[in-house]
Amino acid sequence: MLRALLSATTRSAKQDDPWDLAGRVAQLEAAHRAHCEQPDLLLVRRAYRIAEQMHRGQARKSGEPYITHPIAVATILAELGVDTATIAAGLLHDTVEDTSYSLEALRSDFGSEIAVMVDGVTKLDKIHLGSAAEAETFRKLVLTAGRDIRVMVIKLADRLHNMRTIKFKKRPSQIRIAEATKDVLIPLADRLGLYIIKRELEDIVLETLEPEVFRHIKEHLGSDTDRKRQVAAIVPQVRRALRGYKVAAKLLDRPRHPYSVYREMQKHPGTGPSDPPRLVVVVDGPATECYAALGAVHQLWKPIGGKFRDLIAAKKFNLYQSLHTAVNGPGGVPVEFLIRTREMHQTAEIGIVAGLGEAGSDPAQVQLPWLRRLLEWQNEIADSGQFLDSLRCDLADQDILVFTGHGEQVMVPRASTPVDVAYSAGPAKGHRLIAAYVNGEIAPLSQRLRDGDSVELVLTNEQPYGPSKQWLEHAKTPEAQLHINGWFDSQGVDDLESTGELPIIPMQRFEDELKAGKNRLWRSLIARGRGLAGDQPLHGVASSLGFPDLDSLYLALAREKLDPDELAEKLITTVDRF
Repeated sequence: MLRALLSATTRSAKQDDPWDLAGRVAQLEAAHRAHCEQPDLLLVRRAYRIAEQMHRGQARKSGEPYITHPIAVATILAELGVDTATIAAGLLHDTVEDTSYSLEALRSDFGSEIAVMVDGVTKLDKIHLGSAAEAETFRKLVLTAGRDIRVMVIKLADRLHNMRTIKFKKRPSQIRIAEATKDVLIPLADRLGLYIIKRELEDIVLETLEPEVFRHIKEHLGSDTDRKRQVAAIVPQVRRALRGYKVAAKLLDRPRHPYSVYREMQKHPGTGPSDPPRLVVVVDGPATECYAALGAVHQLWKPIGGKFRDLIAAKKFNLYQSLHTAVNGPGGVPVEFLIRTREMHQTAEIGIVAGLGEAGSDPAQVQLPWLRRLLEWQNEIADSGQFLDSLRCDLADQDILVFTGHGEQVMVPRASTPVDVAYSAGPAKGHRLIAAYVNGEIAPLSQRLRDGDSVELVLTNEQPYGPSKQWLEHAKTPEAQLHINGWFDSQGVDDLESTGELPIIPMQRFEDELKAGKNRLWRSLIARGRGLAGDQPLHGVASSLGFPDLDSLYLALAREKLDPDELAEKLITTVDRF
């Protein structure tokens, strides 16, 4: 009788709640309790009630009630271990955009903290902004993240669930959304250190854009029995070596996900899917134990040259820390090791969220170097299309860490140049750049920098100073390009007359341009490790180029009618001949 009664009650509940919303909310609450020390479930339930009421009657492309999406987003956030306010914002994140619930009402009901996060992920109106809506929505996201970094975490959780259900979209929409995810959202996940989200987004994007390639890689990963045998043979040997070094640690097999395999295939065209053994060593102790574990691994097998990276001493821009090494394992099989502490391992998965959970931390005050850079240069770009292009470029490359002559650390995008390092401190410093030393050697300003390079800038106080338009070809960062263009816009330097004759100009401007021309030639000579003891060698070169005197030569240099690099090469050739 009791069983029959329970069965009837269950059937009735399912009829009243065919999509099991109650079960989904219970799963959300369980995840929040499991990952948060002080969960406020009353706030979660209140946010859910408002969200469910406002979205009632709306449906997703899959046919599910729309409220299933906010619940899923909030559950992703809960599994990351965010605080209750962020989960509430996740539940409410689409209410202002898609329902009659106003931001003012939300702020009145839930306070400014949650309202700021919801407003930050609310898309701007396409009706009023047209094609600029997407770019300005991302600008708004960046600006809000400057106030509260959690808004980006919510945006990534939102995009992750939308990508999980992208199959319900039409094919053109799938491609458009996948491309935008690849260009902006995946790099943002990387910048925040949210690798657990980044990996899944990368795989879904690959499956969406190149389904056949994705299927081929998945089949290979599922049938790679050799790798399993290799890992089974390696693990016991590593455990014995760690015990010999008195290092307590957990060993985790870390197979590559499909996109990681695809990336390696792209680096080595013509090769098929490959996933050599890779182990994570999570030590139970301080960072010094990581180096002891490294010694144990290197005692077992010979390290492969060029594969060691110490990302503990110099953590990545997204807080990631580990020791990376690769060895020639049993039978010559290459084996990769990632060695880190338990705290580092948590940060390696959830990045900035791990820091947000620390006692005493204020999520609204978290600042990251790359975010500060975005906030600085976005103010200079009024055009929406240019902003989005610059944002994509800025996010396309991982940051590298370089060291200045004063021991300061500077984060710049990979393949940046000394020009970018100079302008990272602002135009007052960048405009005075005339030369640079990289790792103790004089280097051209166009030299691409690598992670860990030492960069010493040579600056001038002699007036006038200023950049060369060639620097625009060297500059990698949007802020450097903006400051250089801004300098030329402010100078208003006229071109030479079409006749080739020099116009009449005021004496002060004439002298300023002469100095500017000399500086440009000096930079080019310094970049080649040369100098100029006197003007005598220049007279002959100027005459051979058709200039009546050195003033005309310097003015042509200042106005970029003459290439300083070509002039420097010609001058060096002339001097060396004699």
